[in-house]
Amino acid sequence: MQSKLQSSKYDAEDVDIAGSTFRNVKLESAVFHDVNLKNSQFENVALTGSTFRDACLKDVSIENANYAGMTIEGILVTDLLKTHHAAQSR
Repeated sequence: MQSKLQSSKYDAEDVDIAGSTFRNVKLESAVFHDVNLKNSQFENVALTGSTFRDACLKDVSIENANYAGMTIEGILVTDLLKTHHAAQSR
């Protein structure tokens, strides 16, 4: 059964909303703890300033993204990509 949520703050705990669609939704400063996002799709999403801890990123694909300032384990992704591309062109 589909429900329309009104603008407000929500506390969703121990719920199953698998297969839901979020369009034009503001989740700024939201907290996701112990959340399953397997096989989810994210398009035109702003993750500026977000932090992922203890995350499983197995088989994740990131395409056509702005990596400015993004780090993985403290290493700038742009530096990793430069190193990778330089190695590939040898």
